[in-house]
Amino acid sequence: MLSGIVTTVLLVLFLAGWIWAWSPKRKNEFDAAARLPLEGDHKETKR
Repeated sequence: MLSGIVTTVLLVLFLAGWIWAWSPKRKNEFDAAARLPLEGDHKETKR
């Protein structure tokens, strides 16, 4: 009984995280984060 409740709660949390990550509102933020490693290559660093 308890394991079924825990499984259900974890499934709901997983689905909530999946919906949050794939929300259209988050697309711009995730796209910007994906470009961060590439932006460092074009900037000159002063040593």
